[in-house]
Amino acid sequence: MRRDASPDIAPETPAPAGPPFTSSTGRLVGLDLARGLAILGMYTAHVGPDPSVGGAVGWAMEAARGRSATLFAVLAGFTLVILTGRPQPRTGRPGRQAVGKALIRSFFLIALGYVLTALDTHVFVILSYYGVLFVLALPLYRLRAATLGSVAVTSALVMPQVLYVLRAEVDNGSWSDTFIAHDPLARATGSGGLVELFVTGAYPVLTWLPFIITGMAVAKLDLRRPGVVGRVGLLGCVLAVSGYGGSWLALHLVPGALEGVREASATGTAASAWWSDAVGAYPVSGIPAWLLVASPHSQTTPSVLANTGVALAVVATCLIGTSRSARLRWVTTPVSAVGSMALTVYVGHIAAIKALGTRDLPDSAALPVFLCFAAAAMLFALVWTRFFRRGPLEYLMHALTVPARLIP
Repeated sequence: MRRDASPDIAPETPAPAGPPFTSSTGRLVGLDLARGLAILGMYTAHVGPDPSVGGAVGWAMEAARGRSATLFAVLAGFTLVILTGRPQPRTGRPGRQAVGKALIRSFFLIALGYVLTALDTHVFVILSYYGVLFVLALPLYRLRAATLGSVAVTSALVMPQVLYVLRAEVDNGSWSDTFIAHDPLARATGSGGLVELFVTGAYPVLTWLPFIITGMAVAKLDLRRPGVVGRVGLLGCVLAVSGYGGSWLALHLVPGALEGVREASATGTAASAWWSDAVGAYPVSGIPAWLLVASPHSQTTPSVLANTGVALAVVATCLIGTSRSARLRWVTTPVSAVGSMALTVYVGHIAAIKALGTRDLPDSAALPVFLCFAAAAMLFALVWTRFFRRGPLEYLMHALTVPARLIP
């Protein structure tokens, strides 16, 4: 049985001109490739070598840190638009059913995220955050690309500053403890609940919302029009240079900035704070100079701009490359297969981390473990997609959304 077009990812409407972005199965091959790269990039952060090993391997590990997750968030925005109608949003009963399906998927991801977190691995599971992002972004699905772009830019400029203030308040213990104590989600999951999801978590919704909205804006574009995808890639390059370059200039031109970042950094370093995770995670105490860094997990405006730029550049490159080169499509088929069943291989690698206890292995085993994880994911995805349209968890999620068809 050949892999066919999944109802969850609708085939593109044929157009008289433009490159063939879709495969014979109706899937956007470039998006599957980008999604597969994002998943394998997250593997590097979870089981791969530390960037401190240096050389080409160290650089590759560093390049994937943080940026892979944001690439996946941008692609999640694209998926949300596909679910609710592309290029024109569904209206009437089909529109209500599409919204119902998206909400069911969102709550499934939230619940699955907490189940994976309960496994108590060293991985900061991102699925619950994604589910919340879906819920918050869903009301925007009718907006045009330009409007969505404006919302994304505004949130990228404003939300990091809001997060900075809120995290400083949480550090002071003023309101967060009381809120968490009365939060049903916090009691049910044994976590920080909504405070963790929006403010204190590894992927705070406040600063990750721009990524999913950006993906929605790109999905609204007519990608078959000549030059559109190229302009998306060019915009990505401009954003990446603005984010990283702006951070470098600010850190070197603002008096006391490097010293402040060094004080805030968990690793006591600041030289690479304009692009590298070596600076550490978000500081415990609020230090204004931190707002100037662009390291992938810093949750600042420069980091949001830079990460968005990298994601757009990767998406555009994958779309253009797979549309123009049959050889590239063939060579990257294993990665695209991973991207076509991303939820299954993401959940599977966390379960494998728990079962195999990879955290206890010596550092020298990190590279072989990563290569084995990546090879296993690609082999499984290749074999499965040869016979089935969706991955196992994708089938489950599709089945859960069937009741949405009853919406009148």
